[in-house]
Amino acid sequence: MSALLTTFQTTLSDPGVRLALRLTAEVALYVLCLQAVAGVLLGYALSRPGWRGRSLLDIAITLPLVFPPMALGFVLLLLMGREDWLGRWWLAAAGEGFVFTKPAVVLASFIAGLPLVVKPVQAAMETLSARLAEVARTLGKREWEILLFVLLPNVRKALLAGLALGLGRSLGEVGITLMLGGNIVGRTNTLSLEIFNAVSGGDFDRAMVLTVLLGLVSALVFAAMRRAGNPA
Repeated sequence: MSALLTTFQTTLSDPGVRLALRLTAEVALYVLCLQAVAGVLLGYALSRPGWRGRSLLDIAITLPLVFPPMALGFVLLLLMGREDWLGRWWLAAAGEGFVFTKPAVVLASFIAGLPLVVKPVQAAMETLSARLAEVARTLGKREWEILLFVLLPNVRKALLAGLALGLGRSLGEVGITLMLGGNIVGRTNTLSLEIFNAVSGGDFDRAMVLTVLLGLVSALVFAAMRRAGNPA
């Protein structure tokens, strides 16, 4: 037991692990906010049938669930590289390249978990009675007011459940992050990549400690979201 505690203390006191923990927390906060906004807007858009481009948007959002993470990360790497127009635009706007930076890690984590947020919201909005929106329109409410004050309160549980799943997926993301964000120690190595590095280096004790830590964080996030969706 004492040896186990010593391993935990040694691992958690490592400056590299602390940097990875801090980066993971920052990325999780950004991703949670982005996924909440995007989940509502995209779920609402996909719940409305009949508009041009809906199928393409649905495919694009669902792609991270069925496309290999490494392959998706490679595609994003090509799109956001300095030689592509998106990469050049970012370089001109931010003054530095996008690839192998913290924003790249945020984007990778955001994309990985986005389908798990959008799909529950879309399904919940599709099951709502169309009369809710129609009544609101007859009362003179605009579309953004209908979304925020009529539909959103009725899909709150679905949104929170999706955010819990999406954030959990984002915390465990490796493939896309490895390709797009790199694995730069002290800069873009998240907790999941630290586990990857530990296993690659044969340090299984370190990997076990970090795995337990990441599992606890994921469980706490899920419990908090569930409690928020089912207040006492």
